[in-house]
Amino acid sequence: MSKLTHIGADGAARMVDVSGKEATARAATAEGFVRMSKATLDLVLSGNAKKGDVLGAARIAGIMAAKKTSELIPLCHPLLLSKVEVDISPDNALPGLVVRATVKITGQTGVEMEALTAVSVACLTIYDMVKAAEKSMRIEGIRLLEKSGGKSGDYRAE
Repeated sequence: MSKLTHIGADGAARMVDVSGKEATARAATAEGFVRMSKATLDLVLSGNAKKGDVLGAARIAGIMAAKKTSELIPLCHPLLLSKVEVDISPDNALPGLVVRATVKITGQTGVEMEALTAVSVACLTIYDMVKAAEKSMRIEGIRLLEKSGGKSGDYRAE
């Protein structure tokens, strides 16, 4: 097991010192799913949800969440992100929506948490926007798909 970077020698939680690291290009992509009935998916895609544009609101919420990750996750560094993209696509096989977020930066630390936070909040926003139609929706499978850059190198989920 590799050393946990957020735990100091005394066992206390700490913010990692990245001041000695070189700024490099870094990116991360995460995904998650919102499972719902076919009728609810049709409602979302038709644009007739009572609260308005579900997909548009979820995209904006995901972007905003990525930018605020350091305010939500205690040991994350505040970052000047260069790109946040949130894509939401229907999947009739679920049925439901697939949410993917890609975050980029040139900096001293990675953006995995920002991508995961963007996906999480976008999924929660979808749920909030259509919960009146279906409370049994499920948010599932939130995970890191890939990351590039940094000391630990590239990663791609199987």
